[in-house]
Amino acid sequence: MGLSSRRKIPECDRCIFYAHDPHLLCTVHPEGVSSDACSDFEHDPTAEAEELWEPEGASYYNGELIFAPEQRWTLLEKLALLDSHPIFTGRCPNCEAGIALENSRVHWDCGHCGWKDDSL
Repeated sequence: MGLSSRRKIPECDRCIFYAHDPHLLCTVHPEGVSSDACSDFEHDPTAEAEELWEPEGASYYNGELIFAPEQRWTLLEKLALLDSHPIFTGRCPNCEAGIALENSRVHWDCGHCGWKDDSL
């Protein structure tokens, strides 16, 4: 395999074999590796920890930056929903009549006063 197809991968900076030299990549693979991973990688305990910067509204999962979806409700609206919705209270927010809690329930409508859950 030619030198042009070999390269440095992100793990190289944290490997004990990394040479920290522009002409020699590492002692095991001087020109780099030809895949996305290196079978000879050994973590260098003296290497600086990799900082995974997260922009607001995003998080890293399995090394991939994932952006949170747009939120439909504000924090206050979410708290009000927790305090009033029958799925959390078991009661109608209009007349306080009990609404049976069922696992497979989709619509939370009150049979007593006619209140309808139109959040879907």
